[in-house]
Amino acid sequence: MSRELVNEICAAQPGAEWSDPWGGGHDCWKVGGKSFAVTGVAGTHVSVKTDSAEMARFLIETGVAERAPYLHASWVALPLDSAPDELAHRIRHSYRIVRKALPKKLQAALPPL
Repeated sequence: MSRELVNEICAAQPGAEWSDPWGGGHDCWKVGGKSFAVTGVAGTHVSVKTDSAEMARFLIETGVAERAPYLHASWVALPLDSAPDELAHRIRHSYRIVRKALPKKLQAALPPL
C-alpha cells in the first residue's frame, strides 16, 4: 500500500483533518484535534492507535507491526507494504478509538459514521 492510499483511507473518515505538525513532510491525520494515523518523513510505516498497550505488544510480537517511535505504548507502526485490508482495518479502528474518546459534545458535532 502506498502513502497516497493511506491518505485516501484517512481522508475518507468523517471529520478527518490532515496536518503536518512537526514540519518536514509528516502526514498526521486527526479527528477532533486528536491524532489517529501518522506517516513519518521516510514514508515506510503508518502509526495507528490500538485498544491498549497489551494489544500493541501482541501485534508487535506476532510480527504484524513494530513499536511506533515517539508515541505511547498503545500505538504501533504498520509497514506500508502490509496487506491493504489489514492497513485499512487498523486505520479505521484507530479512528474509531480516538473518536470515541473525544468529549461527547465534540463527537456530536462530527459527521455521522
